[in-house]
Amino acid sequence: MPGLARKHQLGDNLIYHIYNRSNAKKVIFKTKKDSEYFMQILKKYQKRYEAKIYHWVIMNNHYHFLLEMPDPELISKMMGGIAKAYTHYYHKNNGTTGYLWQGRYKMQPVEKEQYFLTCGRYIERNPVRAGLVQKASVYEFSSARFYCTGEEDNITCESPVYQDFDQDQEKRKDAYSQFLENFDQEKEAYFLQMDKPVGTKDFMKRLIYKDGRYMPRRRGRKRTGFVL
Repeated sequence: MPGLARKHQLGDNLIYHIYNRSNAKKVIFKTKKDSEYFMQILKKYQKRYEAKIYHWVIMNNHYHFLLEMPDPELISKMMGGIAKAYTHYYHKNNGTTGYLWQGRYKMQPVEKEQYFLTCGRYIERNPVRAGLVQKASVYEFSSARFYCTGEEDNITCESPVYQDFDQDQEKRKDAYSQFLENFDQEKEAYFLQMDKPVGTKDFMKRLIYKDGRYMPRRRGRKRTGFVL
Protein backbone atom coordinates (compact mmCIF):
# COMPACT_ATOMS: atom_id res chain seq x y z
CA MET A 1 0.00 0.00 0.00
CA PRO A 2 1.41 3.38 -0.96
CA GLY A 3 1.95 6.10 1.60
CA LEU A 4 -0.23 9.18 1.91
CA ALA A 5 -1.09 10.61 -1.46
CA ARG A 6 0.79 13.62 -2.70
CA LYS A 7 -1.13 16.79 -1.96
CA HIS A 8 -0.58 18.22 -5.41
CA GLN A 9 -2.40 15.19 -6.82
CA LEU A 10 -5.35 15.42 -4.50
CA GLY A 11 -6.17 19.10 -4.48
CA ASP A 12 -9.30 19.78 -2.45
CA ASN A 13 -9.63 16.89 -0.04
CA LEU A 14 -13.36 16.13 -0.09
CA ILE A 15 -14.98 13.19 -1.85
CA TYR A 16 -18.35 11.51 -1.34
CA HIS A 17 -19.27 7.91 -0.70
CA ILE A 18 -22.72 7.49 -2.30
CA TYR A 19 -25.05 4.60 -1.57
CA ASN A 20 -28.61 3.57 -2.32
CA ARG A 21 -30.60 0.38 -1.99
CA SER A 22 -33.84 -0.92 -3.43
CA ASN A 23 -37.15 -0.68 -1.60
CA ALA A 24 -37.57 -3.67 0.75
CA LYS A 25 -34.14 -4.93 -0.42
CA LYS A 26 -35.67 -6.57 -3.48
CA VAL A 27 -33.47 -7.56 -6.40
CA ILE A 28 -33.57 -4.79 -9.00
CA PHE A 29 -30.47 -5.71 -10.99
CA LYS A 30 -31.71 -9.12 -12.05
CA THR A 31 -29.72 -9.68 -15.21
CA LYS A 32 -26.50 -8.63 -16.87
CA LYS A 33 -28.59 -6.44 -19.14
CA ASP A 34 -29.98 -4.57 -16.12
CA SER A 35 -26.54 -3.80 -14.72
CA GLU A 36 -25.23 -2.77 -18.13
CA TYR A 37 -28.17 -0.41 -18.62
CA PHE A 38 -27.53 1.14 -15.21
CA MET A 39 -23.91 1.64 -16.26
CA GLN A 40 -25.10 3.47 -19.39
CA ILE A 41 -27.22 5.77 -17.24
CA LEU A 42 -24.29 6.36 -14.93
CA LYS A 43 -22.01 7.27 -17.85
CA LYS A 44 -24.58 9.75 -19.15
CA TYR A 45 -25.01 11.60 -15.87
CA GLN A 46 -21.34 11.40 -15.00
CA LYS A 47 -20.56 13.31 -18.17
CA ARG A 48 -23.41 15.79 -17.73
CA TYR A 49 -22.32 16.81 -14.24
CA GLU A 50 -18.55 16.43 -14.73
CA ALA A 51 -18.38 13.87 -11.95
CA LYS A 52 -15.24 11.84 -11.30
CA ILE A 53 -16.19 8.35 -10.15
CA TYR A 54 -13.06 6.73 -8.75
CA HIS A 55 -14.56 3.54 -7.33
CA TRP A 56 -17.96 1.89 -7.81
CA VAL A 57 -19.90 -1.35 -7.57
CA ILE A 58 -23.36 -2.52 -8.63
CA MET A 59 -24.83 -5.34 -6.53
CA ASN A 60 -28.20 -7.04 -7.02
CA ASN A 61 -30.14 -4.60 -4.81
CA HIS A 62 -27.83 -1.65 -4.18
CA TYR A 63 -24.87 0.33 -5.44
CA HIS A 64 -21.89 2.30 -4.09
CA PHE A 65 -19.89 5.12 -5.70
CA LEU A 66 -16.91 7.13 -4.53
CA LEU A 67 -17.08 10.37 -6.46
CA GLU A 68 -15.96 13.96 -6.68
CA MET A 69 -17.72 16.90 -8.34
CA PRO A 70 -16.76 20.54 -8.95
CA ASP A 71 -19.91 21.62 -7.12
CA PRO A 72 -21.09 19.11 -4.47
CA GLU A 73 -24.49 20.79 -4.35
CA LEU A 74 -25.22 19.32 -7.78
CA ILE A 75 -24.85 15.74 -6.54
CA SER A 76 -28.55 15.62 -5.62
CA LYS A 77 -29.56 16.49 -9.20
CA MET A 78 -27.23 13.88 -10.63
CA MET A 79 -28.39 11.14 -8.29
CA GLY A 80 -32.04 12.09 -8.73
CA GLY A 81 -31.67 11.79 -12.49
CA ILE A 82 -29.98 8.39 -12.21
CA ALA A 83 -32.68 7.07 -9.88
CA LYS A 84 -35.55 8.25 -12.09
CA ALA A 85 -33.97 6.92 -15.28
CA TYR A 86 -33.43 3.43 -13.87
CA THR A 87 -36.86 3.37 -12.23
CA HIS A 88 -38.46 4.09 -15.62
CA TYR A 89 -36.40 1.33 -17.26
CA TYR A 90 -37.16 -1.19 -14.51
CA HIS A 91 -40.93 -0.64 -14.43
CA LYS A 92 -41.16 -0.68 -18.23
CA ASN A 93 -39.32 -4.01 -18.46
CA ASN A 94 -40.98 -5.70 -15.49
CA GLY A 95 -44.53 -4.37 -15.72
CA THR A 96 -44.34 -2.92 -12.21
CA THR A 97 -45.11 0.37 -10.51
CA GLY A 98 -44.36 2.13 -7.24
CA TYR A 99 -41.22 3.02 -5.33
CA LEU A 100 -38.11 1.28 -6.56
CA TRP A 101 -35.61 2.78 -4.09
CA GLN A 102 -35.73 2.67 -0.30
CA GLY A 103 -35.70 6.45 -0.16
CA ARG A 104 -33.20 9.23 -0.54
CA TYR A 105 -29.69 8.07 -1.37
CA LYS A 106 -27.06 8.33 1.35
CA MET A 107 -24.05 10.57 0.97
CA GLN A 108 -21.01 10.27 3.24
CA PRO A 109 -18.21 12.88 3.07
CA VAL A 110 -14.78 11.24 3.10
CA GLU A 111 -11.45 12.96 3.64
CA LYS A 112 -9.56 12.21 0.47
CA GLU A 113 -5.96 12.34 1.68
CA GLN A 114 -6.52 10.01 4.65
CA TYR A 115 -9.30 7.63 3.58
CA PHE A 116 -9.38 7.56 -0.22
CA LEU A 117 -7.95 4.08 -0.67
CA THR A 118 -9.75 2.57 2.31
CA CYS A 119 -13.16 3.65 1.05
CA GLY A 120 -12.40 2.47 -2.47
CA ARG A 121 -11.39 -0.94 -1.17
CA TYR A 122 -14.53 -1.17 0.95
CA ILE A 123 -16.66 -0.50 -2.14
CA GLU A 124 -14.87 -2.97 -4.40
CA ARG A 125 -14.90 -5.73 -1.78
CA ASN A 126 -18.71 -5.75 -1.58
CA PRO A 127 -19.07 -8.82 -3.85
CA VAL A 128 -16.46 -10.68 -1.78
CA ARG A 129 -18.22 -9.93 1.51
CA ALA A 130 -21.50 -11.07 -0.07
CA GLY A 131 -19.92 -14.38 -1.06
CA LEU A 132 -20.45 -13.83 -4.79
CA VAL A 133 -16.77 -14.09 -5.71
CA GLN A 134 -13.52 -14.97 -3.98
CA LYS A 135 -11.59 -12.08 -5.52
CA ALA A 136 -12.92 -8.59 -6.17
CA SER A 137 -11.11 -8.40 -9.51
CA VAL A 138 -13.33 -11.07 -11.12
CA TYR A 139 -16.63 -9.35 -10.33
CA GLU A 140 -17.99 -7.89 -13.56
CA PHE A 141 -19.74 -4.78 -12.30
CA SER A 142 -17.23 -2.80 -10.30
CA SER A 143 -14.13 -0.65 -10.72
CA ALA A 144 -11.88 -3.41 -9.35
CA ARG A 145 -11.33 -4.83 -12.82
CA PHE A 146 -10.16 -1.44 -14.08
CA TYR A 147 -7.41 -1.31 -11.44
CA CYS A 148 -6.51 -5.02 -11.28
CA THR A 149 -6.63 -5.93 -14.97
CA GLY A 150 -6.58 -2.63 -16.83
CA GLU A 151 -9.99 -3.30 -18.40
CA GLU A 152 -11.61 -0.01 -19.44
CA ASP A 153 -15.23 0.47 -18.38
CA ASN A 154 -15.78 4.12 -19.44
CA ILE A 155 -16.92 4.97 -15.91
CA THR A 156 -13.88 4.73 -13.66
CA CYS A 157 -11.67 7.79 -13.40
CA GLU A 158 -8.24 6.62 -12.36
CA SER A 159 -7.57 7.26 -8.70
CA PRO A 160 -4.99 10.02 -8.17
CA VAL A 161 -3.10 7.65 -5.89
CA TYR A 162 -3.14 4.59 -8.17
CA GLN A 163 0.21 5.43 -9.75
CA ASP A 164 1.79 5.32 -6.29
CA PHE A 165 1.40 1.54 -6.10
CA ASP A 166 4.27 1.01 -8.55
CA GLN A 167 5.86 2.72 -11.55
CA ASP A 168 5.55 -0.44 -13.66
CA GLN A 169 2.03 -0.98 -15.00
CA GLU A 170 1.89 -4.76 -14.48
CA LYS A 171 3.42 -4.54 -11.01
CA ARG A 172 0.97 -1.77 -10.19
CA LYS A 173 -1.99 -4.01 -11.08
CA ASP A 174 -0.58 -6.82 -8.95
CA ALA A 175 0.10 -4.48 -6.03
CA TYR A 176 -3.44 -3.13 -6.15
CA SER A 177 -4.87 -6.66 -6.30
CA GLN A 178 -2.87 -7.52 -3.20
CA PHE A 179 -4.12 -4.34 -1.53
CA LEU A 180 -7.70 -5.53 -2.02
CA GLU A 181 -6.84 -8.82 -0.33
CA ASN A 182 -5.18 -7.20 2.70
CA PHE A 183 -8.25 -5.45 4.01
CA ASP A 184 -8.73 -4.03 7.49
CA GLN A 185 -12.11 -4.78 9.08
CA GLU A 186 -11.75 -1.98 11.62
CA LYS A 187 -11.15 0.60 8.90
CA GLU A 188 -13.89 -0.81 6.67
CA ALA A 189 -16.35 -0.28 9.54
CA TYR A 190 -16.00 3.49 8.99
CA PHE A 191 -18.13 3.15 5.87
CA LEU A 192 -20.96 1.15 7.37
CA GLN A 193 -22.44 4.15 9.18
CA MET A 194 -23.24 6.33 6.20
CA ASP A 195 -24.66 9.15 8.31
CA LYS A 196 -21.20 9.95 9.74
CA PRO A 197 -18.42 11.71 7.80
CA VAL A 198 -15.02 10.01 7.78
CA GLY A 199 -12.00 12.18 8.44
CA THR A 200 -9.86 14.04 10.94
CA LYS A 201 -11.19 16.62 13.42
CA ASP A 202 -9.91 19.40 11.19
CA PHE A 203 -11.80 17.90 8.27
CA MET A 204 -15.01 17.76 10.30
CA LYS A 205 -14.72 21.46 11.09
CA ARG A 206 -14.76 22.24 7.39
CA LEU A 207 -18.20 20.68 6.90
CA ILE A 208 -21.64 22.13 7.50
CA TYR A 209 -24.84 20.13 8.00
CA LYS A 210 -27.39 21.48 5.53
CA ASP A 211 -30.80 20.05 4.56
CA GLY A 212 -29.92 16.66 5.99
CA ARG A 213 -26.53 16.53 4.25
CA TYR A 214 -22.94 17.32 5.13
CA MET A 215 -21.56 19.83 2.64
CA PRO A 216 -18.28 21.77 2.41
CA ARG A 217 -18.37 24.98 4.41
CA ARG A 218 -18.02 27.92 2.04
CA ARG A 219 -15.43 30.63 2.55
CA GLY A 220 -16.39 33.80 0.80
CA ARG A 221 -19.49 34.50 -1.22
CA LYS A 222 -18.19 33.56 -4.64
CA ARG A 223 -16.58 30.24 -3.82
CA THR A 224 -18.58 27.05 -4.29
CA GLY A 225 -15.90 24.38 -3.97
CA PHE A 226 -14.31 22.84 -0.93
CA VAL A 227 -11.56 25.13 0.33
CA LEU A 228 -8.48 23.96 2.19
